[in-house]
Amino acid sequence: MSRIFITGSTDGLGLAAARTLIREGHEVVLHARSRERAAAIAETSAAALGLVIGDLASAEQTRSIAEQVNAIGRMDAVIHNAGIYLERSRGETPEGHAKTLAVNTLAPYLLTAWITRPHRLIYLTSGMHRSGSSALDDIDWKKRPWSASQAYSESKLYIATLAAAIARHWPDVLSNAVDPGWVPTKMGGAGAPDDLEMGHLTQTWLATSEDEAAKVSGGYWYHRQQREAATEVNDVGFQEALVERLAGLTGVRLFESGR
Repeated sequence: MSRIFITGSTDGLGLAAARTLIREGHEVVLHARSRERAAAIAETSAAALGLVIGDLASAEQTRSIAEQVNAIGRMDAVIHNAGIYLERSRGETPEGHAKTLAVNTLAPYLLTAWITRPHRLIYLTSGMHRSGSSALDDIDWKKRPWSASQAYSESKLYIATLAAAIARHWPDVLSNAVDPGWVPTKMGGAGAPDDLEMGHLTQTWLATSEDEAAKVSGGYWYHRQQREAATEVNDVGFQEALVERLAGLTGVRLFESGR
């Protein structure tokens, strides 16, 4: 039995993963953006180990989420599932960041820094990461005209790269990125063509399985098969530049010097 925390687990892939893991006998900690969202999953939360609440668009609330998780105890795995898709405008978080960047990249970065280090980390990315730009000078969209699809693609490039950087820096942790496919969730839309079940079973497998195939690190996964990610993801120079940029934006350094 493993203890797993899943962000964004009130609907879609996060909720499906949570229900699967609970059925398998694991201890699951759920996450909801608000108490109203939490109320919608009362039946699932009753069977869960715990439920934490906070908005990932806020660094302060993200810190609170980490503190709530740590108060429950050390997790064996964290599935960074939460994300937003095509925002109509840049928006602005309480810290002044673009909302897409804050939720899709900065929040999982901060949670990784603040939650007691688990044995396994899984980050949800997207096949759209291949359209992301490797230029890091304006990742917060303060100069460029807003493009919802480009902002999303870049945020998913960053999170896949972060997963690979963690695998390199923390050899005692299994860190992987998962592309769930274009699945029929609220985010993906009812007409999405990919398999919803396979969209979440890769995460649950990587989080808990003792299969040797699942006990790897630094992979980019699609439906339990490793795929080739964009070149930038495994480029050490890009990894280090990105992590440095994220540290500058958040004021939080993930890796100690030389580690």
